[in-house]
Amino acid sequence: MKRRRYHVIYGIILLIGAVILLYPLLWLFSSTFRENQAIFTETGLLPSSPTLSGWKAAFSDYGGQINLLSAMANTYAYVLPKVVLTLISVTLTAYGFSRFQFKGKRIWMLLLFSTLFLPQTVLYVPQYVLFERLGWLDSPLYLPLIVPAALAGETVFIITLMQFFRSIPKQFDEAARLDGCNSLQILWHILVPMLRPALISCGVLQLLWSVNDYMGPLLYIKTPSRYPLSIFVKLSMDADSGFQWNRVLAVCCIAMLPQILVYFIAQRTTDSPIATGGIKG
Repeated sequence: MKRRRYHVIYGIILLIGAVILLYPLLWLFSSTFRENQAIFTETGLLPSSPTLSGWKAAFSDYGGQINLLSAMANTYAYVLPKVVLTLISVTLTAYGFSRFQFKGKRIWMLLLFSTLFLPQTVLYVPQYVLFERLGWLDSPLYLPLIVPAALAGETVFIITLMQFFRSIPKQFDEAARLDGCNSLQILWHILVPMLRPALISCGVLQLLWSVNDYMGPLLYIKTPSRYPLSIFVKLSMDADSGFQWNRVLAVCCIAMLPQILVYFIAQRTTDSPIATGGIKG
């Protein structure tokens, strides 16, 4: 009886917490159907005078060069390659540091950890100068945003994967070598399936960070037709004609939808028992 009462109280607490956390998102969605003045006067979830003006304005063009759908296409045109290259580069780097011994390993490890204390803001100027000399500014292939991902620049992901590599017994590697596998085959066929939860987590985080990145596209993309979502959301805040907050909120809702879907899909994947089945037993 006491245990049942405990579960009931626990469930009520979780329900209250979920309502508190979800209420801002629900209010944001419902406010897309309100007039601008009503957004600042109504606090409930149901709008008193529903309107679709915010959603219609969300899909409008800006100067005939950019709209919401093209901004989403531009965003994922560089975000998806960036995520893939990040996972490949950080996996190879973490594999090398955690599984091999080489000369100067401690020095390289020290340099790797020291980059954690280097803020991104101090890198903007040298990176901009470098990309300008390479002729990559305003590249139609978004090279300044994609190429650095292939160089294992996300130190947090490297350290995270290193810890996962070290948690996997080296007996797996030794058994695979007896079967004739080389180092890359061991990584791909043996270790990567065991690292799937960590890789998915890193991929989701990189996806969220890249989609929400504003400074990178602002610095390296000059053509309006190539603007991603982060800049398009800023464009939707047109101060000349007055802020249409229902339009801004509608753009934010549409921009968040793919990320929310990816999060739930990734959560179901990481919960799969196959992801950690190789370590059990």
